[in-house]
Amino acid sequence: MTLPIEEQLISWRRELHQHPELSGKEIATTQRITGWLNKHGITPLPYPLKTGLVVEIGHGGPLIALRADIDALPIEESAPVAFASQQPGVMHACGHDIHTSVMLGAARLLKAREAELPGRVRILFQPAEETFVGAKALINAGVLEGVQAIFGMHNAPELPVGTFATRGGAFYANVDRFIIRITGKGAHAARPQEGIDAIVVAGQMIGALQTLASRRYSPLASVVVSVTRITGGNTWNVLPQQVELEGTVRTHDSAIRETLPDNIRQIIHGIAAASGASAELVWQPGPPALVNTPHWADFASQVAAENGYQVLTSEPQMGGEDFALYLHHVPGTFVSIGSASTEGLHHPGFNPDERLIYPAACYFARLAEQALTHLA
Repeated sequence: MTLPIEEQLISWRRELHQHPELSGKEIATTQRITGWLNKHGITPLPYPLKTGLVVEIGHGGPLIALRADIDALPIEESAPVAFASQQPGVMHACGHDIHTSVMLGAARLLKAREAELPGRVRILFQPAEETFVGAKALINAGVLEGVQAIFGMHNAPELPVGTFATRGGAFYANVDRFIIRITGKGAHAARPQEGIDAIVVAGQMIGALQTLASRRYSPLASVVVSVTRITGGNTWNVLPQQVELEGTVRTHDSAIRETLPDNIRQIIHGIAAASGASAELVWQPGPPALVNTPHWADFASQVAAENGYQVLTSEPQMGGEDFALYLHHVPGTFVSIGSASTEGLHHPGFNPDERLIYPAACYFARLAEQALTHLA
């Protein structure tokens, strides 16, 4: 018996939710998506991908792309649902199962109207968004070749179902990671004068790093510096010789982003030198800020309003998204669609409202068709 499309999409989402896979390991997820699409006459394109897949619907004319992410997170689920994750310590805590189901629905709807499409729609089921390597892998494989515009979504647990939000220009922040390694001199905790206390040095650095956002840059600039891990010492009566700090830096301004590593080095080297210690900065750049094309942000919002969404202009977000990399190559826009979860993204109790799936699938199918018509 064939399920109505709305029930089918929810069923697929629940199957994905029960069988989550971490970034780069989405082998069974890829097989499931491929099987479901094959049943509706949609065959993956022959890109050299270890996980993830790309399909195309339509013939000739302009080409646009839609993107879903398919990976899960290393989180033990606590959401009170009957279809909870069956994989210990792994959970779709960011809603990528929702995003995948939405684009599966869009693919089915577009396939049913393939003969009427004024162009082609390429749909990317992207792996490894959480580790920020999936978009780069697909781009390197050539999936953007010929694409004239690209669209993607993220569910927004803080928004009610039926709500849509985006903005032109900078939307999500860049995601950079840092590690600070501090070397002092170990000593007995009762004789600190014989050592160089790396923990005290680390504490001074943590406080001083906050002056970057509050004193080094304009209060109107979007800058976040968060120290998220401190590791040092292994017993109660010894001053450790080494301490390690780790954290993240976020901003929407590429000029500020370029200055942050040197400014952090200046702070940590100065504090370390004042104490007789040494400090090393390891900088790991991630995706740049996600900057929506204003024209396509307005276009996507107009289509959303025509399809019954309550349309909002979003505030800039400090989270990161490797969809930003696609927008460095082609124009397009990324949008938020309300999922009304009581717990937020990356929380073990995250539980988005599945009622968003089918309307969002209809929206993206309509957006794709209207974008093609606009380009044609």
